Amino acid sequence: MSDWGPVVIAVVLFVLLSPGLLLQLPGKHHIVEFGNMHTSAMAILVHAIIYFALIALFVIVIGVHITTG
Repeated sequence: MSDWGPVVIAVVLFVLLSPGLLLQLPGKHHIVEFGNMHTSAMAILVHAIIYFALIALFVIVIGVHITTG
């Protein structure tokens, strides 16, 4: 059986946490900007830290598993 949990969670978080797609933290003019489709080096760093924290939480701490077969 294959465990697809980490793969699905990683792909969903990657899409949702892409800087500028849904939100940008920190924004250019405000702390949070929604849907501006721009990015900066600081936003990439902040989103990478949030991504790592959430992927570690879901995959390691909670242990989400989606099995096939």
